Amino acid sequence: MMNYTHFTQEERYQIYALVNGHTQKEIAQVLKRHPASICRELSRNRGQRGYRPKQAHRLAVERHAVNARRVPDSAWRFAEQKLLEQWSPEQISHHARISTETVYQRVYADKRTGGALWRNLRCQKQRRKRYGKNDRRGIIPNRVSIEQRPEIVDDRSRIGDWEADTVIGKNHRQAIVSLVERKSGFTLIRKVERKTAQAVGDAMIQLLTALAGSDANYYLGQRT
Repeated sequence: MMNYTHFTQEERYQIYALVNGHTQKEIAQVLKRHPASICRELSRNRGQRGYRPKQAHRLAVERHAVNARRVPDSAWRFAEQKLLEQWSPEQISHHARISTETVYQRVYADKRTGGALWRNLRCQKQRRKRYGKNDRRGIIPNRVSIEQRPEIVDDRSRIGDWEADTVIGKNHRQAIVSLVERKSGFTLIRKVERKTAQAVGDAMIQLLTALAGSDANYYLGQRT
């Protein structure tokens, strides 16, 4: 049996881009996942306004954090013993009911209270940043909050309101730029080699220019 791995944020953006117009089986084939995993992802991490990748990732991370606190004592005792034997957190997670991330969390919690388990980690990493904490990277100064946009945009009653987002790739260099028309759900995606404001802006212009040069009414009308 294959070990289950959690969806990454990039995979959730792929699901978001494919969910309108594709079956769950087709999405599973693209992501090389089991259809049941796609079904579970769409049902568990769905909000009032449907499935949205950022919200879905936040919900999944929060649920994982809650579940991490429910690790059986026997599993943690096993983890402690194997850490002292120089096992990696990844090895431990394959042999006990405890995830790799939870092992790291417990080890660094032990370190804060004066423990020495962290000295047995093969690779001394800086403490991982917890999702949900304040992170100012990528924040636009003097930006207008999404909560302040006109009500008609939230109503999804008209064509032409686009929502833009970026997914940062491996090593924080490449990125995926996505544009979603809010009423129809029609999605445009382009990869950029660098995540600079210039590259992202150019990608958005190219996506919308290509759409304007096509029969946009046909594409958008098919999704309403």
